[in-house]
Parts: sequence; structure tokens; C-alpha cells
Amino acid sequence: MSQTLDTTPTDRTPTPRRAPGSARERQVSDFTSLTQRVQDAGLMRRAYGYYWSKMIGLTAAGLALAVVFVLVGDTWWQMVTAVVLAILLTQIAFLGHDAAHRQIFVSGKWNEWVSLVIINLFAGMGLGWWQRKHNKHHAAPNKVDADPDIEPGVLAWTPDQATARKTGLTRWLATKQGWFFFPLLLLEGVNLHVQGIKRVVGREKVKRRWVELSFITFRLVSYVALVFYVLPPGKAAAFIGVQLAVFGLYMGLAFAPNHIGMPIVAPDVKIDFLRRQVLMSRNVSGGRWVDTFMGGLNFQVEHHLFPSMARPNLRKVAPTVRAHCQELGVRYTETTLAQSLRAVHDYLNRVGRGGLDVWACPLAVQYRV
Repeated sequence: MSQTLDTTPTDRTPTPRRAPGSARERQVSDFTSLTQRVQDAGLMRRAYGYYWSKMIGLTAAGLALAVVFVLVGDTWWQMVTAVVLAILLTQIAFLGHDAAHRQIFVSGKWNEWVSLVIINLFAGMGLGWWQRKHNKHHAAPNKVDADPDIEPGVLAWTPDQATARKTGLTRWLATKQGWFFFPLLLLEGVNLHVQGIKRVVGREKVKRRWVELSFITFRLVSYVALVFYVLPPGKAAAFIGVQLAVFGLYMGLAFAPNHIGMPIVAPDVKIDFLRRQVLMSRNVSGGRWVDTFMGGLNFQVEHHLFPSMARPNLRKVAPTVRAHCQELGVRYTETTLAQSLRAVHDYLNRVGRGGLDVWACPLAVQYRV
């Protein structure tokens, strides 16, 4: 659920420290001091063993699953294989996300080529489209007219978007959109593939266009050919449909809790980097199974503050970030997975009814342009 944030210290929040200098200087110092602590702790080091084991393990699992698929042959039990494949592809996509953020290697080229192979060749999506969109999101999470993740579309992310619906039916649907959100995720797998293809065949400039196009074409053609070779047309179509539906649902369940239901920022508000990333992000608590299920995205606050930090270090740095935010009096949001998904549902219904004000942080009002 969307919440009104108050950065005023409470009995449980230590009085924020005040560094000398202007407000802007203090805010820059807030993040600089945190960065120094993180670097001194060695948490920006690469985790080569972790990532090499992930890359080799997921590749081997994919090849093994392909063998199982061929050996099992013509049966409706292959729908179980489709579900397993969707889960595996989502885990592969998480790895591509890490490579695109340069979390795996020091070398930019190594990260770029690994992300191309994983996202385009293994997952069949488009790196160029996703990376361009995702970089804009990281620069201004939940900011109107800046974050592409809250651009108007099927869903309304702000009251203005909800009231701008042109027909009575679409306005009514907006008031119930929280109920439709999770079923809609079943189509997200198709959308991710379509958007990647549109970008790579479009007129906009795309780095390594022919590499992306070749990888996507080979992946999709070979995948469809194998499925229709092993299964008759009806079962083959069902297999692909189940795989794409589960893939989209899983991806949505991992990404939706990160920012949906957190404050929406007006276009004319400027906020310093630390507060911009912390206040607009939500962590999901839980053990190592949550880390695996969400591909490390459950540490969304830490990921936004240190996007190139290796995934295994996010859990290690979280206590430091949490303590630093408490010291500054900056709210650090963390909920369970169930609570976060409920918050997503409630927020979407509430904003669809126009019951939300775009948030203006007291610290940011003075920086309105």
C-alpha cells in the first residue's frame, strides 16, 4: 500500500546527524560516507566463483532439460517440463540482469557479451530494449515523466493516468486493476519478447543490432522447431503457452514488489541520490530461498544504491545500509513477500480510484524547479 513518508525522527529513529555545509553538501556526504564504509568492508569485490558456478550450472540444467524433453516425448506431462523450463529461464534472466549491471566481471566488454548471450541467446529477449529502459528506471525510480516503468499503458500508475481514461469502461477497469494485475502477468512473457524484437528491428539506433537479431532469431526458431518436432501441434502450442505464461508470472512476481506502492515523485522534484533510491524502493525480507526466488532483487534498496555490486554481497551490505538510513532518519522499507504483493494489489486499486497524492518529500520541496 502506498504510504505517506515522514522523515521526522521518531522515538525509534536516532536523531539525524548533521554534517557541516549546505543541505546539498550534507546529502552528498550522506552517500559518500556510506560508499566509503562499503568499500572498506570489501563488499564491492567481484564474486567470480558464485557467478561462474551459476553460469555453468544453469547452462548444464538447460541442456539436461532439453534431453529430458526429447526423451519424454509426446505426452501431456510435458506441461510440467514447460513449467520447469519457465522457472529455469527466469533464473537465467536474473543472471542476465546482473551481467547488464556489470556485477559479474570488472571488464565492461565481458559483462556486455555475457548479457547478450544470456538475455538474447538463452532467454530470447532483447538486451538493447531492456537495458535502455532499465537504465532510465534506475536514474529516476517512480518519478513521473522520467521512469518508463510508470508510463501510462494498460495500467494506471498515477491518479491522472486513471482519470485520463477515455471511456467509462476503461475508467471502471482502472478502479479494479489491482485484481487484474496478476492475471495480466501471464501475458508479460509474450510482451517481453515482443518489445525486444520491436526494438532490434526498429529504426532506433541499437548497439550490436545484428548480434542481437542473430541471437534472438536462432533462439526462437530453434526453440519452436524443437517443440513442434517432439510434440504434435496442439500440445506444442500448449507447451509454449504454458512456458511463456509461467515465465511472465514469475518475472512479474520478482519485479513488482520492488517499487509498486512506493511513493510516486512529481516531475519538478529533485532529490539527492541516496534518498531517491532508498525512499522509492522496497526490500523483501526472508531467508536464502527468497534470495534465490527473486534473484537478489529482494535487496532492492541496496541494488539501487550499488547497482554494480555482486548479488551475494547484497545480503551482507544490507545491515550497514539499514543502520546508515536509521542514523540519517531516512525510512528504509522492508516487508515480507506476501505483504509486498498485497501492497501492490491495494496500491493499484487505490490509484485507479484516484485516491493517491503524488508524494513530495519535505527534504525535496526546497529543490522544486
